[in-house]
Amino acid sequence: MNTLQKVKPTVWFWIISIIALLWNLMGVGAYLMEAYQKEVMYEGYSEAQLALMNGLPAWITGAFATAVFAGAIGCLGLVLRKKWATPVLIISLLAVLARTIYFFFLTKGTEIFSTFEGTIMPIVTVVIAALLIIFSRVSMDRGWIS
Repeated sequence: MNTLQKVKPTVWFWIISIIALLWNLMGVGAYLMEAYQKEVMYEGYSEAQLALMNGLPAWITGAFATAVFAGAIGCLGLVLRKKWATPVLIISLLAVLARTIYFFFLTKGTEIFSTFEGTIMPIVTVVIAALLIIFSRVSMDRGWIS
């Protein structure tokens, strides 16, 4: 007997889920630009910024790809009202944390980039990734996803 029951979600569930999906799709776009159009992405970067970005280890690029693709898939799971969204969003958060920790503690990224690019945006990204996990768990508890 299935004890989980789907309940019609509120309009806020749909608004948050769709905005979160769009946010993560923008991340996918940023990753694809960085992976395939570096010259466009890095246009206007200083020599120090270029040196940092061109010297990234492969695992950081992999963490970026994992973060954005898992985030987009997890948010698609929310839109489709699937409980597997939560573990996929956890994977995304772990990848975001790996990349953020690397830039904050293993490079001079916070010094090389502007306050927005080097500090604010990475923190906002971590917070959003964490909030999406909380949102998915609350959605599961309320029966909006199963």
